[in-house]
This record gives sequence, C-alpha cells and structure tokens, in this order.
Amino acid sequence: MPGSTGKDIKLSALLKENTIQLSLTEKNKGKLLSLLVELVARSGKIKDKKAYLRAILEREKLGSTGIGNSVAIPHAKSKAVKGMAVAFARCQEGVDFGALDGEKVHLFFMLASPESMIGEHLKVLARLSYLIKDKFSLDLLRKAQDKKEILKIISSHEKVTRD
Repeated sequence: MPGSTGKDIKLSALLKENTIQLSLTEKNKGKLLSLLVELVARSGKIKDKKAYLRAILEREKLGSTGIGNSVAIPHAKSKAVKGMAVAFARCQEGVDFGALDGEKVHLFFMLASPESMIGEHLKVLARLSYLIKDKFSLDLLRKAQDKKEILKIISSHEKVTRD
C-alpha cells in the first residue's frame, strides 16, 4: 500500500495487551492523561514521559480530543517518542473530558508518534476515527471482558474494513 513508509499501519500492530487498561477510575482529566501516558509508555516507545505528557497537555489546550460517542483520542507528536504506539483504556463511570458532544468519555485511545511521522500519525488517527464510527465495534469495546477481546475486536474490524 502506498504511504510514506511503504507499509500499511494497523491499529492491531500498535496496540498491545500491556498498553490496555479496562478499569480506570480516575475522574480528573489531568491525572487521567498522566495515567494514559504511563500506559502508552509500557510500549517502550516513550523516551521521556514528562516531555510526552507536556505535548499531550499542549495538544489538549488546542481543543478537547473528546470527539463524541463517549470516546477521546488524546494524541501528540513529540521528540520524546521513538516509535508509534497506541494505548486503550476504559472508564465505566465516564470522565468529564470536555468532549464535543458534552457527554462523559468512557473509552480512551492514546496515540504517541515521533515528530517525524506526520503522515503516519494522521493515518492512525483516521483509522481510529473510522473504528469509532462503527457503532457495532464501539459497543463491543464497551462490553469486552478482557484485553485479548479488545485486540480481537480491533483486528476483526480491520479485516472487515481493509482499505
């Protein structure tokens, strides 16, 4: 597939079991973002967690990444990142995240990218947006019982929606 790296970037390749958390309880947006940075850092792709958190907070100042449908995609490109990574977290009670639709956010996808991977960053954001528009997959993500099930849902969605 054409692209700046010559390969197809799949969410299922970027998201790992150790970067999934299904029982977040934090209600404070700043603390929650810090927890998500810790989660994505488990990928081994974050060189400097504090610098990456600053990049995430700066991005949030531009406008909430709470995009609606109870989903947020906090993301940033940073020199503190040495390779793309995705984290997924779920909060049953929901968090006031300043979402565009005013609703609480229950599902979080955090995307970490190096500054040099602009095209790839945008492509992964597009893939996440496409996944989130699929009400069936979104419902499955809300109900999934474990991390393996989350990975299976995302992988299945990608198989059905190949470019």
